[in-house]
Amino acid sequence: MQKIPVGISSCLLGESVRFDGGHKRDAYIVGTLSGFFEFRPFCPEVAIGMGIPRPTIHLVKTGQGLRSVGVKDPSKDFTEPLRAYAEQQKILYAGLCGYILKKDSPSCGMARVKVYTGRQPTRDGVGVYAEVMMRNNPLMPVEEEGRLGDPGLRENFIQRVYVYYRWLEMMAQGLTPHALITFHARHKLIMMTHGDYRALGQLVAGVTKENLQAVAGQYIKRLMALLKTVPSKKAHVNVLQHIQGYLKKELSADDKAELCEVIERYRQGEVPLIVPITLLKHHFRKNPDPYIDNSYYLAPYPPELRLTNLL
Repeated sequence: MQKIPVGISSCLLGESVRFDGGHKRDAYIVGTLSGFFEFRPFCPEVAIGMGIPRPTIHLVKTGQGLRSVGVKDPSKDFTEPLRAYAEQQKILYAGLCGYILKKDSPSCGMARVKVYTGRQPTRDGVGVYAEVMMRNNPLMPVEEEGRLGDPGLRENFIQRVYVYYRWLEMMAQGLTPHALITFHARHKLIMMTHGDYRALGQLVAGVTKENLQAVAGQYIKRLMALLKTVPSKKAHVNVLQHIQGYLKKELSADDKAELCEVIERYRQGEVPLIVPITLLKHHFRKNPDPYIDNSYYLAPYPPELRLTNLL
C-alpha cells in the first residue's frame, strides 16, 4: 500500500518553526508513522509571516469572541490571518486522510487550549487555525500528538485514518451501490467494536442507484462519528466471540476450549488483543471463510504498526 497523506504541524517533524526557533520533533511520528504516512507539514504562524523566532501569542476571550493576540502586546491580533490561511488551504486538505496537531497551541491546538479572561486561564479553547481546518473537514480524523501516547487513542486514530483512506479510494474508483455494500460488509466487524452500527446497516440496505449519493453522504458522516468512540475490551470480546462462531463446525473440542480460554484471558487483561487475533487467523488459514477473509477486523492496518500488541 502506498503511503497515506496526512497533515501535520511542522514542528512535530523536527522543523525549527517554533516561536523560540526550536521544534517539537516526535520520535514515534518520525520513527514509526512516517513509514506508513506521507506527512504534509503546515505551520500557520510562519505561513502568515510571524517570523522565526517571534513573540508568543495566546487566546483571549473578548466581546468579539476568542482572539489570538500577542502576550506582551495585545494590540497585535493574528486571529483573522490565521483563519484566512486555514481557508486558503481547502484544496490541500481535500487530499488528506488525517491530521496530527500540536497540543496546547493557540493556533494549532485541537482542544483544551488555554483561554485567558484577565489573568485566569481556562482549558476550553481550540486553536484559531485548527478550529477552521476541522470545521472545513468534519469527516477527516484529527488528533493531537500528546494523545497519541495513549495506546487506545493511538489505535483509534490510525484505524480511522485507514478507514477514511479506503473510503476516499472507493470514491475515486467510482461509487456504486455494490461498492458501498461491499465497503460496509468489510468494515462491519470493526463498527461493532465502536457501538451501535445498525443505523449504518439500514442505510446500506436501502441504497439504490437513484439515492446513492445521498445515502453515501449520510453513511460516511455517521461512520466517522461512530469510529471516534474508542472500543472497550468488552466490545472486542463480543466481536471475537462472534467471529469464533464462524468456526463452530470446524474446530475440535480442544481447539474451541483453547480459543475460549485465550479470549477470556484477553478480557481479564492477561494478554493483549493480538493474541486472540493471531489464534483466530491461524484457524481461518486452515478453515477459510469468505466473509472473515474479506473483513478488515483481523487486519485493519499493516501489522508492522503493532498497535494491537498494546491493547
